[in-house]
Amino acid sequence: MKTDDLIALLASGVAPVNPDATRKRFQTALVWGVLGALLVMLSGYGVRHDLALAVGLPMFWVKLAFPLAICLPAVLLTLRLSRPGMPLGKAWMALPLPWLAVATIAVATLASTTPDERLPLVLGKTWLTCAFNIAWVSTPILLGMLWAVKGMAPTRPALAGACAGLASAAAGAVVYALHCPEMEAPFLAVWYMLGMLIPTALGAVVGAKWLRW
Repeated sequence: MKTDDLIALLASGVAPVNPDATRKRFQTALVWGVLGALLVMLSGYGVRHDLALAVGLPMFWVKLAFPLAICLPAVLLTLRLSRPGMPLGKAWMALPLPWLAVATIAVATLASTTPDERLPLVLGKTWLTCAFNIAWVSTPILLGMLWAVKGMAPTRPALAGACAGLASAAAGAVVYALHCPEMEAPFLAVWYMLGMLIPTALGAVVGAKWLRW
């Protein structure tokens, strides 16, 4: 068999790749993951009883915008890390900006209060459980994101897993915020960020082993 004939034989019957396959795969993972996170939150914690009043407060929207602003570039980075040869671009530069903004508000808040009032602002009422609750609520999203990345071809599996974990945790934090009664910036800067770092670390560890190809 000639080389040209072999190439023609191997290429026969190959269907063209859908250029939107990657986007649709991650879209599916996020939609089902967020629905799963909502189910975990509603069944395990419930929506805060004063949600109707909370939506009228600026800090409620800051609490939602903070993780959401981390989620968007983290998803973009995960998409790029899932495909060989894709440059990361400058999306990574946007990752610390939301935390820096909240941390700035937190420092200003602490500076305007008395020393006795500062620790309660940092600890709130749920500091012992908040970070773990965020990690738990984000679990369905993390599973979906890792599934999406696994179906691609990441060349840096640990980093891809970490970004998938961060994106999942940030989306989970948005969902958990519908239950969480905490509204102070010092609390958000510490415990919400820690809650997002737990799945990030888990994603890196799992990704380093499971996302290899």
